[in-house]
Amino acid sequence: MTRLLLRSDASGAMGIGHVGRAVAFAEEATARGWQVTHSGTVEGADWLADRLDELGVKRVPAADGPAALGVLAAESDAVLVDHHDLDELRDPINAAGALLVSLEGGTFGRRSADIVVDTGLRPQERPDDDSPTVLTGSRYAPVRQAVRDARESRSATPPDGDPPRVVVVLGGGSVWRDTVTALLTALRDTEQPFHADVLAHGDPDIPTEGTGQRFDLTTPHGGLPELLAGADLVISAAGVTLTELCCIGVPTALVRLVDNQAMNYEAAVDLGVAAGLGTAEDLAADGSDAVGELRRLLADAELRAGYGDRAADAVDGEGRARVLDAISERLAEVREQAEAAAAERAKAREAPAAVSEAPAEAADLAAASEDAAASEDPADIAEPLAKSPDSSPSLTEDAP
Repeated sequence: MTRLLLRSDASGAMGIGHVGRAVAFAEEATARGWQVTHSGTVEGADWLADRLDELGVKRVPAADGPAALGVLAAESDAVLVDHHDLDELRDPINAAGALLVSLEGGTFGRRSADIVVDTGLRPQERPDDDSPTVLTGSRYAPVRQAVRDARESRSATPPDGDPPRVVVVLGGGSVWRDTVTALLTALRDTEQPFHADVLAHGDPDIPTEGTGQRFDLTTPHGGLPELLAGADLVISAAGVTLTELCCIGVPTALVRLVDNQAMNYEAAVDLGVAAGLGTAEDLAADGSDAVGELRRLLADAELRAGYGDRAADAVDGEGRARVLDAISERLAEVREQAEAAAAERAKAREAPAAVSEAPAEAADLAAASEDAAASEDPADIAEPLAKSPDSSPSLTEDAP
């Protein structure tokens, strides 16, 4: 049985996307009969913790350094780390007998590993750091089963768009309260009809609704994939959630909240996978550009559909299986190498014994020859040679 250790955290400050990906890997791994352990904190995402428990995943405290991870790695075959704040980890994990699998986003979370995974829409080139396997692109993006189900649901029953159903979800806890307020104000100022579900912490200010407009506020919850499946437009940050939005195929308008989202934001906008609303600072300074972009999206169903189709093509939902396949292949290679090395060591141990026996046999033959040479009877010379398996019959039978 393959033993997989997952290392990720979720909190109000960093969001919940890393643990969401851990759940995706846990679902695939347990379906294959693997033994899975999760090391980390899960704050503000009880539904993800509950899902790990449902899968039978053992949950242990966060291992926050190389030494602590090395201890856990001793009971694992592979350690998958999805964390931007941990440094180089490969040496202690390999020393414990496990593979290191590392998820990175460009330079964020970058470290040497046995298997590196960058699921960005447009991954950057990375320096050679002796990582033998590097998997890049959104085809390796892991998504949860609930998201895969939402993709199927949306495909079977597309939303009708009358009025457009909007979902606003930024994650990250109450720290983005003012940004959510700015987005809701921009939505109101489009003067377009809509019904908006707002999932947010921190009680953002809800603006006065215009004609045909409605805001419903709630905190984030586990039913988000189903809500996204029925949405005509989603306003989201450009973090891990973008992968799930693409898989579902829902039209999306993105906000870049932090620097580590810049690469995904720019790639999504350039590739036509999502529309761009700018940064949180842009919204705070002047939301007029966001108002214009949102008005365009709300008024044009065909425009929204184009974004959704391109997004669904970018992420097919099979990434978690591809990554675990790569882990299985690498583990098989390591086992073959270990078996070959063990066979070589066994062969080396047998060689001295064979060498030590050869001199003894040579000494016996030499002693026999000396005895024969000392004999006065010439017949004594032929007798040992006749008994030797290497002697020629002509020496004993045909000699004159």
